[in-house]
Amino acid sequence: MQYLKVIFCGLIALVLFTAQGCMDPKAVIDQNTELPNHNWAYVNRIKYNVKIDDETIPYNLYFNLRVTGSYKYSNIFVLFHQTSPGKKTAATRYEYKLANKDGEWLGSGSGNLYSYQVPLRTQYKFPAKGVYHFEIEQNMRDNPLHEVSDVGLRVEKAK
Repeated sequence: MQYLKVIFCGLIALVLFTAQGCMDPKAVIDQNTELPNHNWAYVNRIKYNVKIDDETIPYNLYFNLRVTGSYKYSNIFVLFHQTSPGKKTAATRYEYKLANKDGEWLGSGSGNLYSYQVPLRTQYKFPAKGVYHFEIEQNMRDNPLHEVSDVGLRVEKAK
């Protein structure tokens, strides 16, 4: 029985060590949220909390997106909401081009899915340490917006 515990603990340690080696040391957060039935409704804001420990260094913020090949637009509009630890809020509207005029997708493809990681802010310095709350809201005319598979946020320490 003791032998099995040692093997089990060793396997756990190996898995944790391997997982740490695969993580990006620059990333503060890099998460995606899968949308049910590939439909993104106005009320389905994608929410993330990000802890910023050092306000003296710049960060890059990215919008992560995956759409299917059946997505019917060549662009997407999103509203990006940020609430600081002091409860100050700001919202910015972004438009991202997803395809060329000839219909060629600009994202990286895998099967029928196209992935994008596009800048929201670069070399951005957060005003203070603490937990920031982010919400990403689709801002297209269609509600729900069809054929959007995943939406996410990446915050990384800038080089």
